[in-house]
Amino acid sequence: MAPSTLPDRLGIPKALVLGYLGVLLFMVGDGVESGFIAPYMADHGAGTEIHASYVITAYGVTVMLASWLSGALSDLWGPRRVMQLGLAVWIVFDLLFLTLALAPHNYPLMLVFYGLRGFGYPLFAFGFLVWITATAPTARMGTAVGWFYVAFTGGLPTLGSLVAGATNPWFGRFGTLWVALGIIAIGGACCLLGVRERTGFARLAPAGVRPVQSLLSSLSIAWTHPKVAVGCVVRIINTAPEFGFLVFLPSFFSKELGFGEGRWLTLLAVIYGTNVLCNLLFGVIGDTIGWRRTIATFGGLGCAVTTLALYFVPKVVGGHYWVAIVVGMLYGITLAGFVPISALVPALAPENKGGAMALLNLGAGGAAFVGPAVVSLFLGPLGPGGVVLIFAGLYVVSALLTLCLTLPDEPAAPAPPAAPVGRTALRA
Repeated sequence: MAPSTLPDRLGIPKALVLGYLGVLLFMVGDGVESGFIAPYMADHGAGTEIHASYVITAYGVTVMLASWLSGALSDLWGPRRVMQLGLAVWIVFDLLFLTLALAPHNYPLMLVFYGLRGFGYPLFAFGFLVWITATAPTARMGTAVGWFYVAFTGGLPTLGSLVAGATNPWFGRFGTLWVALGIIAIGGACCLLGVRERTGFARLAPAGVRPVQSLLSSLSIAWTHPKVAVGCVVRIINTAPEFGFLVFLPSFFSKELGFGEGRWLTLLAVIYGTNVLCNLLFGVIGDTIGWRRTIATFGGLGCAVTTLALYFVPKVVGGHYWVAIVVGMLYGITLAGFVPISALVPALAPENKGGAMALLNLGAGGAAFVGPAVVSLFLGPLGPGGVVLIFAGLYVVSALLTLCLTLPDEPAAPAPPAAPVGRTALRA
């Protein structure tokens, strides 16, 4: 029978429609601060961008841990309960961060509360991703997951940056952070009150699976399948510069080049809006010319070139905004070249796709730690240009590592990626 509703035709599970909307709103609220929080903390208690980067690095550590835990906990408790925990963590520690750390310019409490808040969004967003994998028909699984990442990236930082650009002139940056908290609360309510599909209310793992067993099984694949571990490293490099850029590029574009905060936030939205639009394109390209070739060429080498261009071209030509827009779009396009990594890594361990996806999620969260950590270590001694060179070098390393990720009995032309399967994938 042909699909009869718009969500069915789009490949979105009808029972989860409000969940997708809620994740989009949650990530919009999360992304509101991404374009200005580092310089704002530097001006309100942190002292310098380097000290602000320490705060964001602490946040990255908890994001990394929560990204790994989200799947295992969803397996044991049910996705909805994990999402409730993530929403509660975000709201509680964001309130503490705003009132007890940021408002009184208390730097030690910034480290504590902003860092602990990092457990929130992975538990909420990736908990819903598990709900999708447990609910969507296998034949439409890839599309359903693809729409999740449209909502995720469409909010953080794309639409979030546009919201900040609109609200900062009216409410100021501190007021905008309160607006973001309100958007997150609305998104959380939309998910948790609007989605009544029952699969996500219950434990997904078999009764005999214990918490420690579930967590260890998602790590053991790193030494039983070393190529999966290499794929995890490539996934870290994929978005580590993205998180690192958010520490020092706001000051570079808004102050040094004189664009101002509004045009910087618009530029940020253009970069990642372009990336969202190109994600599907590079999925098709990967299926056509091969996943490894796409990741290594367009992702690794492409991002190495466009990373250099994103910083050095505007610095050389000066305050020509259209130049920054062009090189920003090019970076967003090449960043989409990494899309096939989500198909390649599970295929490296066909008998344990769930464990492979768990390690891949760990890499996705690890990027939020590694990027700011590189800035924390090298911005002082090397300056912004040196940090950009390090990020470009990491992209070259990712291209070389990708060439090692050959599939078992790899055919000349890879088949299209299989959709995540059954409950084994839920431990991701």
